[in-house]
Amino acid sequence: MDTLFQFIYQAVEADASDIHLKIGSPPVYRLDGQLYSADAPPVTDEQLNELIEAMLSPKLQSTYDEHQEVDFAWNLNDQVRFRGNLFNSGGIPTLNLRYIKKATATFEELNLPASLAKIAILRRGIVLMAGTTGSGKSTTLGAMINFINAREFKRIITVEDPVEYLFTDDKSMISQREVGFDTDTFQTGLRAALRQDPDVIMVGEIRDRNSVETAISAAETGHLIFSTVHADNSVQGVQRILDMFPSADRSQIRLALAQSLQAIICQRLIPAKNGKVRPACEILRTNSLVRKLIIEEKPEKLQVALEGGEEEGMISFNKALYNMVKADQIETEVALEYASNPEALKMNLKGIFLDTGNRIVN
Repeated sequence: MDTLFQFIYQAVEADASDIHLKIGSPPVYRLDGQLYSADAPPVTDEQLNELIEAMLSPKLQSTYDEHQEVDFAWNLNDQVRFRGNLFNSGGIPTLNLRYIKKATATFEELNLPASLAKIAILRRGIVLMAGTTGSGKSTTLGAMINFINAREFKRIITVEDPVEYLFTDDKSMISQREVGFDTDTFQTGLRAALRQDPDVIMVGEIRDRNSVETAISAAETGHLIFSTVHADNSVQGVQRILDMFPSADRSQIRLALAQSLQAIICQRLIPAKNGKVRPACEILRTNSLVRKLIIEEKPEKLQVALEGGEEEGMISFNKALYNMVKADQIETEVALEYASNPEALKMNLKGIFLDTGNRIVN
């Protein structure tokens, strides 16, 4: 186990984002989006089992024994925290660890758009962070909570599975609750948070209709709700929420969502010229046109509204990538690979723009 601990410390020093430990294979780590195999002997059964025993509480061990997988958070020391997933593959335990840093990064340090500051200080409503797995959703949400914490005296409650970033009270008072330890489910934690005098509630993920209904109820009573949803773009994020409801209930939820939703931020991590990754953010804000389209459930026209809403703080993925190419941060080929509409971006980079802002959306 000492060898594995040594490797984990070395991976942290190298600023690796993830560590993968599989019996019979050398340790593997991810650095700047790329996987590397460590120059080390294969992980042994004894080493991994001893490490697992040190990481898991009796309750987590019981969950793993019953389900052959378990999510958890683990502190290597007072400064280093990991989000872990232990699972069986072919009956053999395999361990994945994600390095979770303290939430001290600013929007500037993360290369996030300055416009997120205006969203972070909203007084009420729902703000959704969308993206695929590994797109940095939690990191950006952490930066938004940290932005509030550094500037305003707010009561902030988080409900997470597991707790990822650790916040230290600055101007705000923050309580972080972990599903499975401090509350049974996201839904029960969110409902309980409404009785804890919050100004801001961050829910790790919107997973089902009950979570949506509770979040909307909280927003309607004057709270600011942050959460995440798995979606490839902002428009898909709206549809994902609506798809959690049967058609018979769609009319009511469309109206409630249109009134409560403040913004959807969708993020993709793009390989940059400096060898690292930079976030490209698509931002959909809910102006009167967007609300109308949500109520009428016309997702195909939301994209037109987004592309024409730059003056109101909206930006599409294509425009974000265009800006990054022009700033010499990413290669043109990379931008086209990650674009939602590569052909349109190719035209933009040649100086040809369609007048999306003047399109009529009926």
